Amino acid sequence: MTVTLADVAARAQVSPATVSRVLNGNYPVAAATRERVLRAVNDLDYVLNGPASSLAAATSDLVGILVNDIADPFFGIMAGAVQSEIGGPGGRAGGERMAVVCNTGGSPERELTYLTLLQRQRAAAVILTGGALEDPAHAAAMSAKLARLADAGTRIVLCGRPPLEDSDAVAATLTFDNRSGGRRLTEHLLTLGHRRIGYVAGPMERTTTRHRLEGHRDALAASGADKGDPDALTVHGPYTRRSGYEATLELLRRDPDLTAVVAANDTVALGASAALRDQGLRIPADISVAGFDDLPFSIDAVPALTTVRLPLHEAGARAGRLATGAEEAPPGGVATIGAELMVRGSTAPPRR
Repeated sequence: MTVTLADVAARAQVSPATVSRVLNGNYPVAAATRERVLRAVNDLDYVLNGPASSLAAATSDLVGILVNDIADPFFGIMAGAVQSEIGGPGGRAGGERMAVVCNTGGSPERELTYLTLLQRQRAAAVILTGGALEDPAHAAAMSAKLARLADAGTRIVLCGRPPLEDSDAVAATLTFDNRSGGRRLTEHLLTLGHRRIGYVAGPMERTTTRHRLEGHRDALAASGADKGDPDALTVHGPYTRRSGYEATLELLRRDPDLTAVVAANDTVALGASAALRDQGLRIPADISVAGFDDLPFSIDAVPALTTVRLPLHEAGARAGRLATGAEEAPPGGVATIGAELMVRGSTAPPRR
């Protein structure tokens, strides 16, 4: 037989209204009474009607995490870290929060759709991870949608993406210093003596792509190595192994004398390395390869991959604390998270 709110009230010897107040957390209740109600809930294994309860309360115990691709370790690591911070007591009536990971597939339409669905569920918080789409119409739609969520009591946190312009709805933004990381990576190759450097970039419409590429080109320009058409040795594509493979073959076609390839991320770098090996080139004896993100497999590549480390787990954990109010927002609401160059065996001075 289904246990009802009245059953809990009878067991705790309080009124049904008191039980409701304890479970919704929307009215002060004496500590002893609250403990008695929660004990009755546990004894009877009472299941709170989440949607109905959400209507009575300002928000639910749900935290939405938006990712481009949960299969990509970049997003998986951050989502897992968020979940580790929001789990356990801390929700309404001291209960646990539930994380819902929304996989957008990089689609701006799906991003907006998931935000609408989370709004309907009265999510306590929403965390948006990864780079943003550089499209004015989508940015305006996002600002409007996030404003509605915030007005309804949802706490908005951005993790790994730049601040959203024209929006006061975001409680906190954690942005990665992709531009500085890209610059330091290319400076490392230039210091080794490389001048013919190909670049496998991510999708053109993403902020992460632009910032990393800008850092790369800043380093080239500062060294005087940026000659001619800046796009000649740049190929754009998805953040996938296949893209890295095909783009590297295109770069070799454009310039067979390349001495180094910089990849948009470590997954792309694996594809680039495979393409080079299939062309009979040795890494780094014939050509150097570098990646970005320092994903877990990068150190186990052969040779180990020179890359830029982003503290993905730390950023995700901090985003989780910000989303639940366990940590105060940084000054001005924005914190820039630095990138660290990790020099390993896949880069060496050019030997041709």
